[in-house]
Amino acid sequence: MKINKYIFHLIIIVFILLALYPILFAVSNSFKHLADAYSSTINLIPNPFTLENYVDLQDTIPLFRITLNTFIIASVITAFKIVTSFLAAFALTYFHFKFKRATYFLLISTIFIPFTVTMIPNYLIISEFDLIDSVWGVILPQLADAIGIFMLTQAMRNIPKPLIEAAQIDGISTFNIMKDHVLPIVRPAITSTAIWFFILAWNDYVWPLLMLRSRESYTLPLALQLFVSSEGGTNFTIAMALSVITMAIPLILYLVFQRYIINTFSSSGIK
Repeated sequence: MKINKYIFHLIIIVFILLALYPILFAVSNSFKHLADAYSSTINLIPNPFTLENYVDLQDTIPLFRITLNTFIIASVITAFKIVTSFLAAFALTYFHFKFKRATYFLLISTIFIPFTVTMIPNYLIISEFDLIDSVWGVILPQLADAIGIFMLTQAMRNIPKPLIEAAQIDGISTFNIMKDHVLPIVRPAITSTAIWFFILAWNDYVWPLLMLRSRESYTLPLALQLFVSSEGGTNFTIAMALSVITMAIPLILYLVFQRYIINTFSSSGIK
């Protein structure tokens, strides 16, 4: 039994190392000279160590502006999605109205509509508002999300209904019930859902690619394509430096809030 246990742990460790290797590869090569990166690709220890790729990156593109664009887009999208998801989930859980069940399933069914179906209509609408090459052109079609409604509805259904009914009998307003009773209980679910939304918006590539034209309006995933050429001449080490910057903030967010994420997914499986 012990031998089987050790073999199982060894297999898990191997898979973890395989998952971590691309991240370590990017970090390592971002601190190498270009010639050293090609001559010692597998070696993860930069020798000699250099910061020139990050300096060249700053000199090549408006890095601060691009990072700020990415942060603004991800933050605004996350904030609006959380607010709309929370309000919709509260209404679908505690309000009584005709066709409530049908409305819920209609909203959730939009999860299964491919992005390619709505891409062209959204593009035409945004172009009519003259928001091409603007961060708002990226943001406006993403102000609500059915996944957030589903996640928060499931979290609110776990709240004992007598708690809400007692507050209603005491004459507490709907707004105060949301703020003082429901919000504190579902805060872990809101936090984990918000992080999920932020990471999706931060890493989004296709929709910003359609919307944004100038380098000053680019996001970090779009800026990465500037250093990756399909015809050769890829500036490999600078691309790795930008990759490290792109993945740094989502990784930091996960490390800070991983307790909320794990607790939310664990509690969602316990009924």
